Amino acid sequence: MSPADSNPCLDCGACCATFRVSFYWSEAEALGLPTELTEQVNAWFACMRGTQGTQPHCAALVGTVGRAVSCKAYDRRPSPCREVEAGDEQCLKARARHGLPDIF
Repeated sequence: MSPADSNPCLDCGACCATFRVSFYWSEAEALGLPTELTEQVNAWFACMRGTQGTQPHCAALVGTVGRAVSCKAYDRRPSPCREVEAGDEQCLKARARHGLPDIF
């Protein structure tokens, strides 16, 4: 069994290149997220750098969406990243945006 068989996210990354990943600013500090991977949204919120524009692409995403990806901050990723699960509504929406088939 390949790693992608047990975790379909390892060959996807669509959610990281679809949504703005915003969270309360102190979460980044508590998680130890490198400052170069985040940017300020307003006085209360930050987001993962690269996810705030009209064509989001998280600065922590490495690789090619739909082929093979990894996250430079996986162990320190913020709560919105932890909430999306393989095959859930947000996942399927992101996969459709990138022309990827549904999973599960």
